[in-house]
Amino acid sequence: MSATPNASSSPPESTSPAVAAPPVPVQQPTITPDQQHQFVLQYLRAKGFKNAEQALHTDYSLTQMVENNKPDVSTSAESLPGLKYIAGVDVQSALMLDPAARNDGFKELEAWVDGSLDIYRIEFSPLLFPVFVHFYLDLVQLGLKEAAVRFYEAYSPRLLPTHSATLHHLSTLLLPIHMTTDEEAARFRKEPYRLRMSKSGFALFVGWLTDGMGGTGGGVGDSFGGEKGRRGRDAVLRVVNAHLKIDVAATTSALLSQGNLEESTGLVSSLVAGASPATKGRASTSADPAAFNAAQSPLKLGKPPMDPALRDEADRLIKETMPDDGTGMDLDRPKEKQDGELPPVAPEDMPPLPPSFREVDVRREVARVADERKRIRLDPTLLQSSATADVTPGRRKAVALPSICMYTLHDVPDGNIPCATFSQDSSLLAAGFEQSYIRLWNLKGEKIRGLRSDFDVNNIREARDLRRIRDKSGSTTRKLIGHSAPVYSVAFDPLAGSAGAPHWLLSSSADATIRLWSLDTLANVVAYRGHESPVWDVQWGPLGTYFASGSRDKTARLWCTDRVAPLRVFAGHLSDVDVVRFHPNSLYLATGSSDWTARLWDVQRGACVRVFVGHQGAVTSMAFSPDGRYLASAADDLSINLWDLNSGRRIKKMTGHNAAIHSLSFSAESNVLVSGSADWTVRCWDVKSAGGNVAGLGEDVTDKNETSDLLATFPTKRTPVIDVQFTPRNMVLTAGPIQPATPSQAWPSFLP
Repeated sequence: MSATPNASSSPPESTSPAVAAPPVPVQQPTITPDQQHQFVLQYLRAKGFKNAEQALHTDYSLTQMVENNKPDVSTSAESLPGLKYIAGVDVQSALMLDPAARNDGFKELEAWVDGSLDIYRIEFSPLLFPVFVHFYLDLVQLGLKEAAVRFYEAYSPRLLPTHSATLHHLSTLLLPIHMTTDEEAARFRKEPYRLRMSKSGFALFVGWLTDGMGGTGGGVGDSFGGEKGRRGRDAVLRVVNAHLKIDVAATTSALLSQGNLEESTGLVSSLVAGASPATKGRASTSADPAAFNAAQSPLKLGKPPMDPALRDEADRLIKETMPDDGTGMDLDRPKEKQDGELPPVAPEDMPPLPPSFREVDVRREVARVADERKRIRLDPTLLQSSATADVTPGRRKAVALPSICMYTLHDVPDGNIPCATFSQDSSLLAAGFEQSYIRLWNLKGEKIRGLRSDFDVNNIREARDLRRIRDKSGSTTRKLIGHSAPVYSVAFDPLAGSAGAPHWLLSSSADATIRLWSLDTLANVVAYRGHESPVWDVQWGPLGTYFASGSRDKTARLWCTDRVAPLRVFAGHLSDVDVVRFHPNSLYLATGSSDWTARLWDVQRGACVRVFVGHQGAVTSMAFSPDGRYLASAADDLSINLWDLNSGRRIKKMTGHNAAIHSLSFSAESNVLVSGSADWTVRCWDVKSAGGNVAGLGEDVTDKNETSDLLATFPTKRTPVIDVQFTPRNMVLTAGPIQPATPSQAWPSFLP
């Protein structure tokens, strides 16, 4: 009996011949095309073959885009009227990945603009900025960082004088993610950039885009032929169709002024009065700033009314302290009234004010008449007129130009003084620092002494009681601490005018607060909270009580000192509100913004009544003329625009500064404007002259960019001027921090 093998036993050996088993294949790792591409790029990068690496990356991206049928930028934008896509551009969208096409396109566009006739060049020059911006953003969006940097370094210098701030900001965008996270880049990508051309100029531009022809100078068009030239023009055409909006005027090129062209140039949302892209299409919105301004009611720009009782009391003191010197002046009406004086404002139109006047009001009005009698008369027409027998050249200059007193601040950490201001009686200087504090200086050399903290309010009955509780010790400078971030604006209260020192100081900061400081106790009294972001500027109303602020949250706000919440919120700007200024009669508030516009608001209604379009950069400073007719605004485009408030139209453009303009101020007669700049100069401008370029002015001209209304340039050594201010007697006070000299620091070109 044989035993049955169990399951674990080995099977009996087979007697059949053995057959070899097939070998088990070894699984190899799978390398995707993307990984292979990255390996090759890493090898080329390690060997230093940058050009080969760039070419391989472009070729691979081109292949992927064609396979996936995904163009790098949308081609669904509607074509401009009369402008068609070149045959094959949409089909060959993949060619736009080549950075060389953008370099060639911009180089050819620049050469074509330079070779154009002079009458067309003012129309074609604005094309360069938006085309440059979108070419640069294209390269960044495609991940071609090195190509974008080379493109910026090669072509930005031509644009820097007028678009320096915007271009500097764009140069910091180097990653594709920035195209969606950066607000400035998103605006350029989403909103059309508006330009204006004459019918003949537009025809020449279309001719160049399609055939490489159209209005170029001799020999200039020769470089536009061939495949290379066509590919560059295709790149320009793509930007035109996708991102530009060209308004074709019915008039000829000779009738288009530079002012009209500039007022019609910019991002579409910047040219729409009082509206954001979300409000487009509403009945109250106009895409034409001139039409919006014309549709508004006439402005009330006259002098504010005066309380009859205040006038009588001030007249009595004037007769007692200032006998009639033959001028016949009273409070409001000088002997020689200016022609076309604006009608005064009715009392019912004024914002609410204290019901009765105080002693400080009387002293302010009396001092105003004294300042009028002792004021230095500035007459710029004498400087520009020919010499006469009774007026020597030296006398002409003395009469035309103001005296300027410069206060230079030393030992400032890294020169970090964002703001400074003077009191109206010229006794105090305040400066805000990035280190979150404010410093006061007494310009008369007197000690600044606050009140002791241990006094009893019930024991204060007379002015001499206040003198007893003041600190015995003191110094000519004091520090105010309370903010928790950089201080961006300071303002003394104007209640006493030039009759006495102020009692209050306002400050605004990056900590999103506005603080009211008592100059008697040298302590913070109130912190006003309402803004959601840094507060760039704060200004008192002409009569005190009210003040306004502008912030990064794109709003300006109206405040009253006895309330912690704002009375009005002025919303409509598309970017930061950088500057706020009150009209001399308190009825209107002007705001300047990083959206390149300035706006005028009705304080009572909170409505926008004027929009001022024409700058090509963020508005950095503004000033109203004392007669209430004009608004001057300065911007990052290094120009100063003078606006007529009634019509909202630009009167003229003044140029000459070489760096950011920090401050503006009008003389008491509204005929001279002074400006302070980061180019280390104070410049004086003739408000009444026509302006224009400097042709024919002679050897005194030092800069071809200076307009003819520039009266004089006063250079400092190494001090950027951050504040300029006319006193009531027409002297100019200026302030700024001196910058330490370095071996590599060059003197400005206008200095010997």
